[in-house]
Amino acid sequence: MAAAGGAGGGKGDAGKGSLARRAWRQYLLQLQLHPLRTKMITAGCLAGVSDSVAQKLSGYQKIEKRRLLLKMLFGFAYGGPFGHYLHKILDYIFKGKKDTKTIAKKVLLEQITSSPWNNILFLFYYGYAVERRPFTEVKTRVKEQYPSVQLSAWMFWPIVGWINHQYMPLQFRVIFHSFVACCWGIFLNLRARAMSLKQA
Repeated sequence: MAAAGGAGGGKGDAGKGSLARRAWRQYLLQLQLHPLRTKMITAGCLAGVSDSVAQKLSGYQKIEKRRLLLKMLFGFAYGGPFGHYLHKILDYIFKGKKDTKTIAKKVLLEQITSSPWNNILFLFYYGYAVERRPFTEVKTRVKEQYPSVQLSAWMFWPIVGWINHQYMPLQFRVIFHSFVACCWGIFLNLRARAMSLKQA
């Protein structure tokens, strides 16, 4: 009986593994055939996961669908396309080189250009579009929150950037970045929530 049960479990595990492999192969095919679209959808879905987790950790009893959809829209319409073209441009500028000096230049360029822009844009979007606060209030809040958020980003994202440029093929860099950004988004959401409670 035990042997039969074990054999049945093995078949189930094999089926699951086969399904997962087929899904992964299909994803890779879509990434190859439609790279921009696939990265946009991936970034949007991961932004949704990030916000769902952040809402639960913040104590929400029910998921706020409007906020969730706006966060997914941000990932889909901005995060995916921006990352797609950013990495193509960086590889074009540095001719796809992967030596230590080139990677250091890529990370530095990324951190002094896209990192500040992404963080300030997210804070404005979160305050104005998601929280629906008046623009003047959002501007004041961004001035207060941005320095510490950007400092935290510079302590964390250069490591992520180094790993990304060193080990990830070009087609996977936006995907890897989106996965890490999922966790970063939780951090930013919780930080914004904490600041809101403090000011209330």
